[in-house]
This record gives sequence, C-alpha cells and structure tokens, in this order.
Amino acid sequence: MSHMFRRLSSTVTIKPTPSKAHLHGFLPSSLFPTGYLLTGVHAGVKKTTALDVGVILSTSDRPTSAAACFTRNAFKAAPVLVSDEILAANGGRARGIVVNSGCANAVTGQQGLKDAWAMVRATDGLLPSHSDKLEHETLVMSTGVIGQHLPISRILDGISSKAPTSLGADFAAWERAAKAFMTTDTFPKLRARKFTIGRVEYHMAGMDKGAGMIHPDMGPASTSFAPKSLHATLLGCILTDAPVSPRSLQSALTYAVERSFNSISVDGDMSTNDTIIVLANGAAAGKEVKEIDEETDKESYEIFKTELTGFAADLAKLVVRDGEGATKFVTVTVKEANSFADAHNIASRISTSALVKTALYGEDANWGRILAATGSVPLAPLPNTSTPAVIEPTTVSVTFIPSDGSTPLPVLVNGEPEIVDEVRAKAILSEEEFGIEVRLGMGDKEATYWTCDFSYEYVKINGDYRS
Repeated sequence: MSHMFRRLSSTVTIKPTPSKAHLHGFLPSSLFPTGYLLTGVHAGVKKTTALDVGVILSTSDRPTSAAACFTRNAFKAAPVLVSDEILAANGGRARGIVVNSGCANAVTGQQGLKDAWAMVRATDGLLPSHSDKLEHETLVMSTGVIGQHLPISRILDGISSKAPTSLGADFAAWERAAKAFMTTDTFPKLRARKFTIGRVEYHMAGMDKGAGMIHPDMGPASTSFAPKSLHATLLGCILTDAPVSPRSLQSALTYAVERSFNSISVDGDMSTNDTIIVLANGAAAGKEVKEIDEETDKESYEIFKTELTGFAADLAKLVVRDGEGATKFVTVTVKEANSFADAHNIASRISTSALVKTALYGEDANWGRILAATGSVPLAPLPNTSTPAVIEPTTVSVTFIPSDGSTPLPVLVNGEPEIVDEVRAKAILSEEEFGIEVRLGMGDKEATYWTCDFSYEYVKINGDYRS
C-alpha cells in the first residue's frame, strides 16, 4: 500500500505559464506590404467585447494571386469547403479575406455553408472595383467552438457596417486584424519584413492564431494546377506586394507549409478548420514587371520560396510559443535519415508523445521516451525496393541542445548510453527554450519540428473550454 502512495505522489512543481508579452510589439509601417486595407471589429460572436471579425482587402490595380493550404481532416469546416471552391473556380485569384473567431462553423450542415457564403458576399461588397472582377473574390476562415451555428446577422453587420469605418494600412489596423483571429491566444501573432528580388524591394506581413488543437496536416487547394497530395485550430494569412503567378504562389506555399505549419505540434490534435492563405498583389512592382513564375523565372521564384518558407516558420513558431499552458519551447531535429519524410515523421512522433511532453514539463531528461518514440515510426522503403528501411539501434544518437550556444549534452551515442551529468541535464531542461537532436546514422536528410510541453494548465484550459 505504501508503494502505491509513493507511485501516486509527485515531486513535480506546478509552474506558472511564462509571460508571452515580449513576443508582440510595435512594427514600423515601412515593413508592411502596400496595396492592402484591413481591420478587426467586435461583431458579437464572442461573449466578451474582444475583436472577433477581421477583414482584409487587396486594393492593387494588378490582379491578386491567392493560394491556400487547408486541413486534411475528414470533417472539413464550411469555410474550408467554401474557400477551396472559390480558389478552384477563380484559378488561384482572390482579393479579400474575412475571418471570425469564437465559433468554428464546423459540423454545421447546410446552414453553415450558407453562412460562410454570406460572409464571402458581404466582404466582396467592400472590395474596390477592378477590371478583372470575378463573381466571388473573398476567402473565408472561422475558428472557435465546433458544432455551433454562427450568429450570422451580427457578423454580417460587423462586416458591412463596422469594418468600413476602421479600415486602414498602419500598424494599428494590422494589429486589429491580428487580434480578430484570437481565441485562447495570449497575444496577437503579427510579423512583417522586407526582401529583395531583382533589385526591387518587396514586403511580406502575416498573422496567425493558435494555441491549442494544434497538429496541422494541410495540403494545397483544389486548383486545376495543384492536385491534392500529402503535405488546432491554426489559421493564418500572409500578404505580400510581390507579383507571383497563382500556380507558383501555390507551389511555394505548399513547400513552405510542409516546413513550417505542418512541422509544429502543441497537443497532437488536427483541427477541422486549419487554413493558411497567401495573397500576392504585385503592388510594389511596376506594371511592366511580370509575375514571378517557377517555369519562366526560376531564380526569382526560388528567392521568393525561400523568403516565404522562412517567414512561415517564424509565424508557426509563435503558435508553439503560445501553446496552451506551455512552459517550454522545444526544437526537435532528426538528422541522418534516408528521406525528409522519414525525418519529419519521426520528429512528429517525438513532438506529439505525451510521455515526452510530460517529461519536458517535469524537466526530466528521460531520453528513453525519445528513443521509444523514434523507434515506433515505420520508415519508407529504400529506393528501388519494396522492403521498408529499418532503424539500426547501434547508429542512433540523442543529444540535448542548450539554447545559449554552450556545449551540447549527448545522452546516447551510437546506441550506447552515456554517463549523464544529471545536474547539467536538469539545467538545460529548466530553460524555457532548448533542443533535442536525434541522429539516425542512415542517410543525409533531416527535418525539424517545434513543440512544447504538457502542463497542468493545459488540462485546466481544455477541461472547460466551452464555458
């Protein structure tokens, strides 16, 4: 009996969730892309007075390209289905985005689809006239509680009556839009930067939301040139004033998402609403500048793809840093794999293991759990064979990586356990940020995942989410 009580007792200290206030701050207007107006308003979706409807409009004279990656969950929410349909019908063109928070409009039947289309039409009505005007030019997103209908009359009033009076292009306008995305987020996730292609300076800015139900698996929209393939609610949008063709914008986004938003996990749960949208309106380019395209201007396309991937990773990491109840931000890197897919799958398994994540919270260097997660992942067959590859335990190494640049701490080297300095291990894991590196000793491919710990606060938040 005494043994049972010892087993049930815990020496883990309940730690407060660290402040995330330092992750959001003022951004100069010179960093934001030109040719966009946006805002966030309180329409009455949420019980509080928080902003809950965001509107984004492209005002460029040039055609605006649009691309998106959507959840692969079987229960796709109404806004996902509607946005996918619009992108397919328009061949990758759209000029508006509308988002509501507080209600996911998921598993809401035909009424949910009608409500999503109503949001599209209302936002279409705010777009400036354009020579290439299409029937519907707005993509729609929703986040919040699943299975409840939108208070659609309030939302439509917010779009048509409240949003036009506060549309702007300065930092305050961007911040309002970012706040309208938030649910359990503790800060608005907003970033912006400049980049150069061919001596022309362009800008990229974006916002996302997410803190729980985060383990995205998103693929490209059903455009004619982008067939579906493998690739929380996590919602995000990235806006640029660079000119990019629709097909190349989708290609670049699909590549970027696999290495950013599809490489994060808070709790291992995929949402019905996960959506990332990119608009490229070309407003910073002269009319004589052609759209960047992967076939006609490979060099410019590669530069843009690299910029988009890095920017998407920055936004994705903000979601993990704001994970519900999270006290740790952990970079999991798997190296020396036969393929990116193998490395990515193993990093995902480590990042979603409840045993690993609880050990991270307890600051326990329990590398056996990391190894168990690694060995549970089936690998792809080697080239020109049908036999799956198998991990050789004697070539695997596990190392904890301090965030301060000090010497890494190996705990397993080529399958042999090290005599671990437990005091040093505790010191590394007591930091808010550190890394886990796994080397398989099989090939030369690698992948990175970003994850956080499981805390008592996570259970508290999700135990009464609907209330």
